[in-house]
Amino acid sequence: MRRLLGVALALSLLIPASAAFAVSAPNAVLPTWVKSATVYEVNVRQYSSNSKLASVTSDIPRLKSLGVDVLWLMPIYPIGVTNRLGSLGSPYSIRDYKKVNPEFGTAADLKALVKAAHKVGMHVILDWVANHTAWDNAWVANHPDWYTQVNGQIISPAGTGWNDVADLNYDNQDMRAAMISSMKYWVTNFDVDGFRCDAAGMVPQDFWEDATTELAKSKKLFMLAEDGSSSGLLENAFNANYSWSLLGNLKTLGSGYGSQTQVENLMDQESYTYPTGTFPLNFITNHDENSWNGTAKEFYGAAEDAMAVLTYTLPGMPLIYNGQEIGLDKRLAFFEKDAISWKAYGTKGKAKTLFYTQLNSIKANNPALWAGTAGGSITFLQSDNPSVMAFVRAKGTNKVLAVINLTTEKQTVTLTTTSSKLYKLGAKKATNIGSSLKLTLPASGYALYSTKP
Repeated sequence: MRRLLGVALALSLLIPASAAFAVSAPNAVLPTWVKSATVYEVNVRQYSSNSKLASVTSDIPRLKSLGVDVLWLMPIYPIGVTNRLGSLGSPYSIRDYKKVNPEFGTAADLKALVKAAHKVGMHVILDWVANHTAWDNAWVANHPDWYTQVNGQIISPAGTGWNDVADLNYDNQDMRAAMISSMKYWVTNFDVDGFRCDAAGMVPQDFWEDATTELAKSKKLFMLAEDGSSSGLLENAFNANYSWSLLGNLKTLGSGYGSQTQVENLMDQESYTYPTGTFPLNFITNHDENSWNGTAKEFYGAAEDAMAVLTYTLPGMPLIYNGQEIGLDKRLAFFEKDAISWKAYGTKGKAKTLFYTQLNSIKANNPALWAGTAGGSITFLQSDNPSVMAFVRAKGTNKVLAVINLTTEKQTVTLTTTSSKLYKLGAKKATNIGSSLKLTLPASGYALYSTKP
């Protein structure tokens, strides 16, 4: 979606975030490969100078080396021309649900991408836009009753300002069936592994439940909702949703005005609002944030890496937006060609890539950090310095310790811990940690230790 749907905050203390959940999610069957995964968002238009799916395919070895597991492709469908915004239009204005945008290549190119990803153990999910279509989608002319109308005129989604798209009418059962058929087309013909569903909260919950049930007949899929306000969507349809709440907290923490308590409060809230087995998608940026609100550098400054560490170590699944792994500090245009300059970041870009490669390794190798019920509980630690946040994630004998300096000044902290032999991020040898750990952290710095590197 092109705009933020909303940000929330939360409340309370020291409760394991994977402990107590409200309800179970019987239809949201989680594929086994999801539990330890990191998602990588591909803005196909801006990913390469030629905007081709084939360029993404050729980059799969690099992405595999980076350690990401799931490629989320932003919409790859033909874009509407009528009422188009900018010269190229929004990828979220869908002209045909069952074709590949010629700007990006061919159906054969998409099949090759999925096949290449599967060959190296990676997975591919498509961005799905179910709330609206382009004005020149064939459905508008052939099935006007499939759209929301006022005084006999099809309208754009109410209150959004998205004049380039027409609002779909979910009271129409034929439209619902056609939408599910379109989603199933990509599963059965292209072997995709799931969907990131745009503006999921603007579409009726029962539609998503019907769609998930039907799609599951073909294969187990990963279903991600772009929504952070309705836990109902997680009960019978989606495996995960957006943690807009965490993003809001990270922006506060990164600016030096946050506290451990506010994160404890959020984890407490999530422990009750996420049905068993479901989890949030954690991120410091994405295509909406980057294009419309600011770069990660603008949001977090020197605290960017520390905030990224939190997206990997707090309960949930981490997301990397393309270019984040080289320190992208440019707002990418949304309706125009504005390719990422991958070589422009030099030595700093390589250092950032190493940082994310190490985080992805820790995420994959330590079950304590896995998503949902596969992951471990979280326990916040008390220290002698309230300017420093510290917590432990544990799953059996596996443990991860994260310590974050929440200020723009150097901080020293002493933590009461349990004796462990842990690897510090990037270290080749383990460190013996006793019952007390004293650390000096640089401004906006962090320390991260894990049972396995």
